[in-house]
Amino acid sequence: MLNPQLDANGELKHLLSTEGLPREVMTHILDTASSFLEVSDRDVKKVPLLRGKSVFNLFFENSTRTRTTFEIAAKRLSADVINLDVGRSSTAKGETLLDTIDNLVAMHADMFVVRHASSGAPHLIAEHMQRIGREDVHVVNAGDGRHAHPTQGLLDMYTIRHFKRDFSKLTVAIVGDILHSRVARSDIFALAALGAGEVRAVGPQTLLPSAIGRMGVRVFNDLAEGLRDCDVVIMLRLQNERMNGALLPSASEYFNCYGLTPEKLALAKPDAIVMHPGPMNRGVEIDSLVADGRQAVILSQVTFGIAVRMAVMSILAGN
Repeated sequence: MLNPQLDANGELKHLLSTEGLPREVMTHILDTASSFLEVSDRDVKKVPLLRGKSVFNLFFENSTRTRTTFEIAAKRLSADVINLDVGRSSTAKGETLLDTIDNLVAMHADMFVVRHASSGAPHLIAEHMQRIGREDVHVVNAGDGRHAHPTQGLLDMYTIRHFKRDFSKLTVAIVGDILHSRVARSDIFALAALGAGEVRAVGPQTLLPSAIGRMGVRVFNDLAEGLRDCDVVIMLRLQNERMNGALLPSASEYFNCYGLTPEKLALAKPDAIVMHPGPMNRGVEIDSLVADGRQAVILSQVTFGIAVRMAVMSILAGN
């Protein structure tokens, strides 16, 4: 079966998921991102790679960090950026998603950055582009339902590679609400592709997918055991907006059992790094002493996220 993200030559056509994304493509994105990091330190923070291209940000689900970093990334590549006001768009008046897309294609869109509450929405748009013969229009998944968040996965991989270099020797713990987390899925697939030594899924049974073991991870319900001798700790927030019914007694009890405190972090390796895709809930999944501590690289993730998204868009545009 052909990978819908790649063209006939194996080049990146869309970025929909880290699942099935070849290691060499992933590495190419990370290497390209390195070349864009220094752009942020220039007096004029622009390169002309997407000059004349139109990038449409279609955020059908709320976001601040992701939307802002995509917008900054596109503008630093000199693209024309159009942010669709979804609350006032025609889809809010009953127009179908694909009819909206067709109208934007008619306005000479070159790229869609799509965030949607429904899993599979970016795939649907990518398939539609092929069906109407517009394979020159590229789709980037900025998060769809519980399914995938590939640019977050890639910026997490960039962060890990930046601080730890060799994936093959690493033990990575992903902690928290894995059941509802598209970031966790994207990270797990990316870590597997890049050859991580061991990936652990840590959380209460109610917040772990029933088939999580099939993804090649070790499952831990005890935080202390899951953190022991880890090199990387990725904390996830409780995604209350995606939960049906109460899966936990209370936020305070969750923090007591699964919140990352300095004492619990001490079980990991002394040079372990702490990551979080944001937004953070201090006092729920992470203690402020950890979030603001020397081992946290959370703000570095945000900085690297701009470079990674620049890399993705420049590669898709053929530059």
